[in-house]
Amino acid sequence: MTTTTGIRSRRAAEVAAHRPAAKRVRRREASFGYAMIGLAVVFVAVFTFIPILASLGLSFTSWDVISSPKFVGLDNYVRLFTDGPVLASFGVTVVLAVCIVALQISLGMLLAVLANNRKRNATRVFFRTSFYLPLLASSAAVSIFMGYIFDTKFGLINYYLNEIGLPGAHWLNDPFWAKVTVVLVVVWQQVGFTFVLFVAALMSVPVDVQEAAAIDGAGPWRTLFRIKIPLISPTILFATVIAMINAMQLFDQPFIMTKGGPGTATTTATISLYQAGFQNLQFGFASAIAILLLVIIGIITGIQFIAARKLVFYQ
Repeated sequence: MTTTTGIRSRRAAEVAAHRPAAKRVRRREASFGYAMIGLAVVFVAVFTFIPILASLGLSFTSWDVISSPKFVGLDNYVRLFTDGPVLASFGVTVVLAVCIVALQISLGMLLAVLANNRKRNATRVFFRTSFYLPLLASSAAVSIFMGYIFDTKFGLINYYLNEIGLPGAHWLNDPFWAKVTVVLVVVWQQVGFTFVLFVAALMSVPVDVQEAAAIDGAGPWRTLFRIKIPLISPTILFATVIAMINAMQLFDQPFIMTKGGPGTATTTATISLYQAGFQNLQFGFASAIAILLLVIIGIITGIQFIAARKLVFYQ
């Protein structure tokens, strides 16, 4: 009895001795965590919230950089909603964004399903790397390269179309084909992101659920649409939201490949913003365009999350 009591006393003493050290470790871990959170908050504040507030303030002024800003109230917004070409650029942006997101999500899912069906892991790794590589390239470099590829007179696309007896298209000189070209280039570069997301999501679908579906007689397509896609719907929502936000800010590809043309066929809202601010030095008006674009992106994102309440399945 005395021996047992002594052992318990020694253990209690050891626990008491280690308790301050454990508290210090927890305190250091908590301090490190708060420091990391603080850095993230500072980063977001400096590079996101403060520029948004500055743009909002500038949107009520007339400023050409040279002179001091002059308060003009809502004049920039009145001009914005009565400026036909600028409003048309928002329409072009929405059309291009919808086409880009629809193709990017559907093609990314198709490629992910095909890659996920490969038995060898090395094959899946090869496909993931191959499709993700274009995303690592600069959008400006890709746009310059694709501009040569789709050139009407000297481009490789029309050259090989003529070689097989098909007429070439005016890829960058026709309003319709210019939009098609921009969409194709953006999807080609961005599809790797959604592809990698979907491959990872499909690999996380429980095997026992798939086996149960197979026992019940479900084929590959039925399993895909009734089991896999509902289970990875949160990933699909995430990919769709991110793709839509990026597509609504489209600038590099149409600006470099077509200069927003022919005419205003591929002039997006960000190109209108650039023209107003950096070409015409109307930074107050450009800020109003930026704020309207931010509001539209927020509305579209909100609609996506509202629709997700019925379409997204959370395990």
